[in-house]
Amino acid sequence: MNATRSVIGGLTALVAAMLFGTAAVHAQGCVAIRSTGSTACLMTGVEGEYQPSWVVSANNRYFRSFRHFVGRKEQAQRLEQDTEVVNHSYTTDLYLQRRLGPRWSVALDVPVIRNTRSSLYEHGGNAAGPAGRHTTQSFGIGDLRVTAYGWLRQPGLGLRWNVQAGLGLKLPTGDYRYQDYFVRNDSTRVLGPVDQSIQLGDGGTGFAVELNGHAALSPRLAAYGTFYYLVNPRAHNGVSTARGGPASATAALYRSDVMSVPDQVMLRLGGTCVFGRLSASLGGRYEAIPVHDLIGGSEGFRRPGYVISAEPGLSWRLAPGSTVHLTVPWALVRDRTQSVPDKIRTEITGAYAQGDAAFADYSVLLGVSIGL
Repeated sequence: MNATRSVIGGLTALVAAMLFGTAAVHAQGCVAIRSTGSTACLMTGVEGEYQPSWVVSANNRYFRSFRHFVGRKEQAQRLEQDTEVVNHSYTTDLYLQRRLGPRWSVALDVPVIRNTRSSLYEHGGNAAGPAGRHTTQSFGIGDLRVTAYGWLRQPGLGLRWNVQAGLGLKLPTGDYRYQDYFVRNDSTRVLGPVDQSIQLGDGGTGFAVELNGHAALSPRLAAYGTFYYLVNPRAHNGVSTARGGPASATAALYRSDVMSVPDQVMLRLGGTCVFGRLSASLGGRYEAIPVHDLIGGSEGFRRPGYVISAEPGLSWRLAPGSTVHLTVPWALVRDRTQSVPDKIRTEITGAYAQGDAAFADYSVLLGVSIGL
């Protein structure tokens, strides 16, 4: 029984670590995978000794994106020429979960976001040199999510594996028309929508599907997996990509003059080892903005692509139902794929076209969850 309790207690810590990978499906940069909230795997019956009625969490993430890629090829000259775009992204997901029974729960996630974006090309142009680099920013509430969760099997002591499914509604509460000033020259600043990568929301009502699973392999070892897909039926949100100026005829022709409302996807697989209250985890993480959405149109400006990361993590169980956890996904593969406007441009001009995107080397996910 003690071994079983050790496994179950360890799985609670493991699932807490899982939560932090999911707490913000993170883009590592211009591939704008937005915060999607916390999964309900955290303390919804994994630990049979204690099942809190409420879980309150504050899950924080940070990344700095600056490496430009076209496809999988890094555009190293951007750093050499000092023309790279630098995004700093800070998100705190405020998460509240209510357990409705041994198998069922509902959760609310509200992201609070602070972004900055430094660039040359959006202001005076890349030829302006270091003095032409300026910053735009955004701050506020992001798109909140309400999700219902259910376990395939009723959780309890001695249960060696389980799978949880979630169905959520993502609401367009984040300002997707956020504006700041772009510096054209020493005397001219223009107010316009900030870049898609630092907008607080995407302007679409979406539907999220989740699967979260875990399996005990031994008294100290366990495996975990997470799948998340956000369906965004809205094709585009009508927000101009011209940064305060008139949309160009070329952008309108290629249908990149307004911002797209893309789907999002994430997959995580890994394992954990338990050392008393401490759990160490290691896994792989795939997160992406697809080129084409499952439902609705895929036109409008987006930077589709994906990141494959190694994801080490630590989780410390403070008390039954409460944990502190840290994960640091480190990018191994970064790929900016060809968008629909890129394909339209290729077809019209006969010359292959593919845009770039800036990615981070890593992101930091840190937070605390308290069971009540």
